[in-house]
Amino acid sequence: MAELEVLKFPDPRLKEVSTPVEEVDDALRALALQMLQVMYDEPGIGLAAPQVGRAIRLVVMDTEWSEEDAERSPAVIVNPQILEREGRILWEEGCLSVPDYTAEVERSESIVVTYRNLEGEQITENVSGLRAVCFQHEIDHLDGTLFIDRISRLKRSLYVKRRKKQLRQDAED
Repeated sequence: MAELEVLKFPDPRLKEVSTPVEEVDDALRALALQMLQVMYDEPGIGLAAPQVGRAIRLVVMDTEWSEEDAERSPAVIVNPQILEREGRILWEEGCLSVPDYTAEVERSESIVVTYRNLEGEQITENVSGLRAVCFQHEIDHLDGTLFIDRISRLKRSLYVKRRKKQLRQDAED
């Protein structure tokens, strides 16, 4: 399988809504392993399949991992759905597909989420804090939404303008 590349804003594929995974098979497992490697290499704590050009409802996460030599606790999440939301929290977010930018985003403080793992088992979790924020951020990717779609129009337009200028300069170099 070819090496995966993280798509960057404003790639239009990041706006596509992903289709549910029909079957957990060896090809999906291989893709998940590749996605985990890309996530750790970048480095990040979450990566959704649309970010690597695959419009399917697959996410990898490791909210426990924080540095290169730290122990890893990867999670592979298939067809996640948020069942319940509670509370509000502001969280400083960044994204591998939105280079060189972070912003505070309002999210639900705790959620109940259901998904399948790579063994095909249905799992339901009650999560809060960083794990809840990461689930919401990655599920947004599956729905064609970036975290910059959740910030003020002014902040978003300033980022878009700066990003387009950066892309023009990169093209000239």
